[in-house]
Amino acid sequence: MDTNYLVALGANLPSQYGSPRETLCAALERLEQLGFSMVAISRFWSTPAVPAGAGPDFVNACCKMRCNLQPRDVLAQLHVLEEEFGRVREGRWSARVIDVDLIASEERVLPDRDAFLRWQNLPQDAQQREAPSELILPHPRLQDRAFVLIPLAEIAPLWPHPVTGQSVMEMLAALPEAGKSSISPL
Repeated sequence: MDTNYLVALGANLPSQYGSPRETLCAALERLEQLGFSMVAISRFWSTPAVPAGAGPDFVNACCKMRCNLQPRDVLAQLHVLEEEFGRVREGRWSARVIDVDLIASEERVLPDRDAFLRWQNLPQDAQQREAPSELILPHPRLQDRAFVLIPLAEIAPLWPHPVTGQSVMEMLAALPEAGKSSISPL
């Protein structure tokens, strides 16, 4: 049975495919070649690097796709794509040629609610040092990231966060305006 997945894409360095925008276009095509069926794709958005000064502005987008794989297998395919596109994992929140994050698998919580809450409530300084060794769904920083929520609102505005119950639009409305105003469509 096919499952819906929400995926965020971003790039702020050129790749073998060209500019960050061209890289995202190539990545979306590659996802289809890997057997993912695209349901919806957001516009591309210009987003400042986080934290400030971490590199050039990003190009960000989100897609909703379907496949019959389990979430861990989807994540493995996303990592293969990143590697094919030249992604080198040098550090958390660094400049990159591509970043493809699995945001959600319908209303699943993985590996369980307690593990999700641990990562969601991790202090900011610990977020820069630690990365989970297992898949955490939904993405534990989702509700904090305008660069994900703005494009996600275009393709899945009513998707409910399975832990908080908030829709994408409600999570986006809860963010400070200052963080949203620097993000613009391309």
